[in-house]
Amino acid sequence: MDKFLLQQQVLQRLAEDLQQTEAAARAAHETATHEENIAENKYDTLGLEAAYLATGQARRAEAIREAMAQWRQFRPPAYDASKGIQIGALVCLVDADDRQQQLFLGPLGGSMKLVSGDQIVQVISSEAPLGRALLGKCEGDEVSLQIASARQTFEVLRVH
Repeated sequence: MDKFLLQQQVLQRLAEDLQQTEAAARAAHETATHEENIAENKYDTLGLEAAYLATGQARRAEAIREAMAQWRQFRPPAYDASKGIQIGALVCLVDADDRQQQLFLGPLGGSMKLVSGDQIVQVISSEAPLGRALLGKCEGDEVSLQIASARQTFEVLRVH
């Protein structure tokens, strides 16, 4: 699996998300400033609500731009077993039911599922609970994660 191609897919998906978010922000701004939405009394809050929505969408767009900048600068290093799993690692985990999952540990803002060949790759950051648990682990190590009242345990099968 090619990390560079995965990185390009992440950037493409982020660009698509940015377009959608910017369009939503423009629509909310137009609604907020449209003359028909001027408040006639204290209970008429459509314009105010649209303004809050536009602000939130603008913040989301900025977060996506920051994530894109991080992903553009990101250069996934080769796996070094002496350091264990680091950002940039492509990891294959197996659970107690023998189900495997592929993870690509990347910078912030890239939490998504990608398709590479016939495999699904989950992109996570080191800030995600599973990402934090993986840092420093090596092939054959066990990773345990508490999610609500359930404990999940995985074995690190392969790292690239």
